[in-house]
Amino acid sequence: MFKEKELGYKELGLLILVAYAFSFMVRMIWVWQFQDNPNFFWNDQLMINTNDGYFFASAVEYLVNGAHGDNPRVHIAIDSYPGMVYTTYLLTKYTPFSIETVILYLPAVISSFVVIPLVLTGKLIKLPWVGFFSALLGSIVWSYYNRTMIGYYDTDMFSVLLQFTVLYFFLLTIYVKEDKNVLWLAFTLLIYPYFYPQGLSLIYAIFILWTLYQLVFQREERNSYLFIVVASIALWAVPIWVKVVLIILAFAFLEQIKSKIDNKKFFYLTLLALLVFFFFGNVFSLIWGKVSIYLNRGVEESGLHFYQVIQTVREAGSISWETVSNRIIGHPILLVLGIFGYISLVIKHKPYILALPLIGVGVFAHWAGLRFTVYAVPVAAFSVIYLFYIVSQYIENKKIAYGVFIVSSILALQPNIKHIIGYKVPTVLNTQEVKDLDDLNQIANSKDYTLSWWDYGYPIWYYSDTITLIDGAKHHNDNFIISKIMQTSSPELAANLSRLAVETYVDSNYSTITNILFKNKQKDQLDPNLLLSELEDSNYTLPKKTRDIYLYLPYRMLNIFPTVAVFGNLDLTTGQEERKIAFYPTQAASNKNGMVTFSNGIVFDTAKGLIRLGQQEKAVKHFIVTQNTKEGKVQLQSQLYHADGDYTIVYMRSYGRFVVMDSETFNSTYVQMFMLEKYDKNLFELVVSSPYSKIYKLKK
Repeated sequence: MFKEKELGYKELGLLILVAYAFSFMVRMIWVWQFQDNPNFFWNDQLMINTNDGYFFASAVEYLVNGAHGDNPRVHIAIDSYPGMVYTTYLLTKYTPFSIETVILYLPAVISSFVVIPLVLTGKLIKLPWVGFFSALLGSIVWSYYNRTMIGYYDTDMFSVLLQFTVLYFFLLTIYVKEDKNVLWLAFTLLIYPYFYPQGLSLIYAIFILWTLYQLVFQREERNSYLFIVVASIALWAVPIWVKVVLIILAFAFLEQIKSKIDNKKFFYLTLLALLVFFFFGNVFSLIWGKVSIYLNRGVEESGLHFYQVIQTVREAGSISWETVSNRIIGHPILLVLGIFGYISLVIKHKPYILALPLIGVGVFAHWAGLRFTVYAVPVAAFSVIYLFYIVSQYIENKKIAYGVFIVSSILALQPNIKHIIGYKVPTVLNTQEVKDLDDLNQIANSKDYTLSWWDYGYPIWYYSDTITLIDGAKHHNDNFIISKIMQTSSPELAANLSRLAVETYVDSNYSTITNILFKNKQKDQLDPNLLLSELEDSNYTLPKKTRDIYLYLPYRMLNIFPTVAVFGNLDLTTGQEERKIAFYPTQAASNKNGMVTFSNGIVFDTAKGLIRLGQQEKAVKHFIVTQNTKEGKVQLQSQLYHADGDYTIVYMRSYGRFVVMDSETFNSTYVQMFMLEKYDKNLFELVVSSPYSKIYKLKK
């Protein structure tokens, strides 16, 4: 059962087909769970469940029908990720499926191909059944599933697949010294950056280990030098057509001379190719850059002091070892077994040391964030199954040995399938939210701007065909602008800053707005506080209006509003927060004799108008009840407790939510214009209104 000779390519193909079908069908669980929920459908199809997917989908729409042509950032997706964008475009254009269907199912279709290199990796060490069961496990492990499930339309569908495929071809050139194998490797290295350029640092690390392995353990084999030369050319930072020509010429030339020159001369030729790779590839700075960006936290230190977004991204925050274990293989015990399995694998099969960078990145996730765990999944899965095989070999009765191996491998699937069944992640937006953006699309021009937090940037692009100032990739210093607009208590500042920011962005050919407005890091750097105070003047002279501007205020921003406020609640000259912001969305847990206890522990004395925050007691100024009408309007009831109170409580009856906040935050743009629907009619016009979002048009 465990011997390669018992399985030919037809049998291997059948194993791959079964593993692929298993991977895909497990991913269908999410579809079956939500197929009867009308709130998750648009254009007769389930919507996707990752914000970033709309970045690529907007680029595909541009190729298909020219939509989003005025958005300067849509072209970035095409230029930076052509493999993903054009794969989707071709499937949309030349199949009967709509773009909604293609982007929904493509992650499952592509990511399930990871079973192929996993099965073939088992074949390399004459253990195809180890490869098969590792394919079953590796294709559905916790983090790999999360980032490649149906609806998770993002580059993750290619990242692990291509990385492990590259690893397989590196291993293949070590195990099978046939010259054609390096061409397969070179081809994979050539196309890799077009699908997942962020992963090049990992590929470089594996390549360096692969090179060292051959120079140490296979230096007497001339094919090793040919392989290193061809692979290094494939990684040179030159245009792809140049690399193709050079690879063909180098391969043909080395094929002719490899039997005529000695290994010493071959080594010098190889060294030259490597020097070119290190010089032009900017290898070490790229690797360090990838590491340092996720270790950098807090406030920017040079120039003005902007808050850095990386600290608020959940994917980039440190995680526990238990979470690392669960996401890499499904359970801490399985991770321990996987470590022993990998050590056993390397002891018995030294070339598998090449997988060390993938494992290292998985461990790095403990400090840098959960997104990195996914890279270790295939190696961990293969290592666990390999350990089960090693243990089974100590059982003399072969039938029992086979049974132990199979049952152990199947049991390893259990925690991951359990996670999948319980992982009922919703779509990015619900149907009504999309309808609101579609209504905006009917009103706005494709050159208009919609201002909101960066989380909603890409869906705004896709559904409203308008442009944003910040989005899922452009969320750096300019977060300050949007945050300040959302939290200011001055309608004039919100309106003036919106117009000034948009027109400055357009006039500067889409440069960083804050760097221009405040002359950040320049010798004549301005005091941003002075400019902001000037913008509160209704007579401030604004640039000429060239397009309309909309404010998108969604209900879903309620829970992240404290995070949104962090970026604008800074004195940019010092990096210190301007004030303590209190904003606590919550629900009532109990109500006894007028003492309302909220789920977050805050207690509200409705008779005295006092709240207890921990050990502190604070006076409440207003208690306000809001109610959404059938027409999408907001009705208000207000009770005054203490004229000098520091806090306001808003009960959003239609949502069953309470929000406890300080009085200044109560006067902010978001609270007034979304929660209360109160706004300066000289500055704004409400154009779309529903319980899920309020969209205002700027009149200035």
